[in-house]
Amino acid sequence: MEIKFTHHQSAHCENGVVSNLMKHNGFNVSEPMVFGIGSGLLFCYIPLLMVNHAPAITYRAMPGFIFKRFAKRVGIKIKREKFKDPKKAKARLDENLKNNNPVGLQVGVYNLVYFPDEYRFHFNAHNLVVYGKENDTYLISDPVMETVTTLTEKQLEKVRFAKGAFAPKGHIYYPTDFPNELKLESAIKKGIKQTCREMLAPMPIVGVKGIRTIAKLIRKWPKKKGIKVANHYLGQIVRMQEEIGTGGGGFRYIFAAFLQESSKVLNNEKLAELSKEMTQIGDLWRDFAVDASRIYKNRGTKVDGCNDIASQLETIADKEEVFFKKLKKAI
Repeated sequence: MEIKFTHHQSAHCENGVVSNLMKHNGFNVSEPMVFGIGSGLLFCYIPLLMVNHAPAITYRAMPGFIFKRFAKRVGIKIKREKFKDPKKAKARLDENLKNNNPVGLQVGVYNLVYFPDEYRFHFNAHNLVVYGKENDTYLISDPVMETVTTLTEKQLEKVRFAKGAFAPKGHIYYPTDFPNELKLESAIKKGIKQTCREMLAPMPIVGVKGIRTIAKLIRKWPKKKGIKVANHYLGQIVRMQEEIGTGGGGFRYIFAAFLQESSKVLNNEKLAELSKEMTQIGDLWRDFAVDASRIYKNRGTKVDGCNDIASQLETIADKEEVFFKKLKKAI
């Protein structure tokens, strides 16, 4: 069972899976367009959810939300299922492959054997495409990898039923019905409006206010938690930003590309200007990640390092608040 499927590498797994599935079905939709229409950009601090012994921070919408929103807004229908029984999950996957239908799966990263060791940690919101099977080996198109790869039945079952936060529970998803033409114009506007609403939300853990909350905590962590825990928490912020699903800086670049592409679809030059501004904000996130990593790796040259990087985050929050207010007005 091998489906004729073209692998396209992408910056982020869920965007890449959706874009690749759309291309397979005859719709040339880019990764940034999927991300923007699906309102993928977010910042949220979740203090009650611990991941790798540190509070969770996400720079993206919850797993599955991007595809769900994208599908609804452009007018396609999708099917998604989760399972308690691995045998039923395997049977559903094999059934789709027999029907010549490649599918998206949510999996855990820790036991993905084709990932380098330094990228294999407990994170259960990774996405990939299964496009075939040879004997007991599944053919895998993981959009963050340069080329296609494979997993055995046992290896795939292990990652589909990984335990912990965001446990995938065999999550399988795929499009089932398409319109003659995608409703891109209205979908773009809806995607942008929701992103602006969430990034400007009046809640202390979401959007620009959430960024400011983290900045305040970074100033307190060394005294309140001790240097060792403070460094571990900083490492978590950077890992969630730069290593898990492209994170803060990378998502800003994808969103900038979405605005650039949308400016042409909507004939709105203001979006092209804002695209450049978001790219500059992405650069600030990357600078923050470099400086924070120097601290937690004990390479920092500044005594007051935590206060410095907290100030960097406050600057980013100020710029993003101005940016999303302008974007809301532009649309």
